[in-house]
Amino acid sequence: MRRHPRRSPADRSKRASRPDEGGPDDGGETDATGGSYAQSQTPPETSQDAPSETESETPADSQRDPQANPRRVPWRRFLADVFTCSLGAYGGPEAHIGVFAHQLTAKRRYLSENDLIELLALCSMLPGPTSTQTIVSVGYRMGGPVLALLTMLVWALPVLTAMTVLSFLYQFLQAHGVSHEVLRYIGPMAVGFIIVATVRIGRKVVTNRTTAFLLLFGAVVTYFIRAPWIFPVVLVAGGLTAILLSGEKGLWNRAQVSPPWRYLIVFGVLAVGGAIAASVLPYQLPQLFESFYRYGYLVFGGGQVVVPVMHSELVEVRELMSNQEFLTGYGLVQGLPGPMFSFAAYAGGMAARGSSVGFQVLGAMAGGIGIFLPGLLLIYFVYPVWEDLKQIRAVRIALRGINAVAGGLIAIAAVILMQASGFEPINLVVTALTVALLGSRKVPPPLIVVLALGAGFVV
Repeated sequence: MRRHPRRSPADRSKRASRPDEGGPDDGGETDATGGSYAQSQTPPETSQDAPSETESETPADSQRDPQANPRRVPWRRFLADVFTCSLGAYGGPEAHIGVFAHQLTAKRRYLSENDLIELLALCSMLPGPTSTQTIVSVGYRMGGPVLALLTMLVWALPVLTAMTVLSFLYQFLQAHGVSHEVLRYIGPMAVGFIIVATVRIGRKVVTNRTTAFLLLFGAVVTYFIRAPWIFPVVLVAGGLTAILLSGEKGLWNRAQVSPPWRYLIVFGVLAVGGAIAASVLPYQLPQLFESFYRYGYLVFGGGQVVVPVMHSELVEVRELMSNQEFLTGYGLVQGLPGPMFSFAAYAGGMAARGSSVGFQVLGAMAGGIGIFLPGLLLIYFVYPVWEDLKQIRAVRIALRGINAVAGGLIAIAAVILMQASGFEPINLVVTALTVALLGSRKVPPPLIVVLALGAGFVV
């Protein structure tokens, strides 16, 4: 494996402070393996000591360099791939990861499968939309905070716009009786994405009996316990188990960590200030923003997790919309690609009805911005620290266990989604065809989605 010289923390900080390097002014080019950010913040494991048995090079480590694309990639190309992911990302966070694995790792090789699963594990331990935070982390890795923000916009803005429009069209859709049956093959298709991702990722994270056990542990526990708190718990348990079973000494070597505190301060100011403003000001928009911002930092997982919280406050407590209106919006977002947190734009727009078109659009914006902003700020704060912490040997060992558990979470998602869709022969056929088409690497994911939607109208 190619060995790179270590960079000092000062060098890393200096490089990371230039987000415009390789940006739009010069064609937006950054290294495909993460550019100046990835190379400066994630140096390969190059300990001067001879590696022990548990610290020896794993298959995932040995394939990191071959997986990396040595060409420098313009930001426009990367953002185009993010847009492709947005168009093909149906089925919730687990299915979204399958799309990321296909488009960003297998096809474009912006990062390895092991890198992707590390980011997924990190984001699963944070509150907010897991899949959104994962792809934003990839954007940060490729070009720093600026590209991370652009990644967020390209990923979320299309479906946020669609849900804002749909908040106006509820009566129209209800009058014309749009049936959700046309979406019946989306679930089985999403299962196919997950199966392909599980196979690719499983080959990377399962390197011995311990990691195989942890993958199974993550799958079984999260199958029987679907509460939001269980996901960070099993991930931390996997990391601790890997450390305890390593049998190594001197794991806690020092690493210089310089967190960007300004992002955490902004996060806290908006949380506390928003709550105060909502309780003092007699205006609806600050109240809506505070509600959705609170949803964004209190919920772990994906849109399916935040929906019960939103329903309780918006429908039952504040009565801003009816149960039928709420459920109609939730059904519509199931048929749209992109993050399910975009349902907040629909809910915000519906809650702001009755005044003017402009005010309803502002309500949708308050919902969309409010629910995504906490996750973005947390990534800005945590990602640079995460890259520094990974230099500690104990953290690197813990990552093996965390990655294995995260692989189990993805694997069991295929079973759960298939159960939701039903083990009917036609569904199994759709899943098998999706796996075959993805395996051929000749049919792009958006076209597979179009075929699944078309089959819903025809078959």
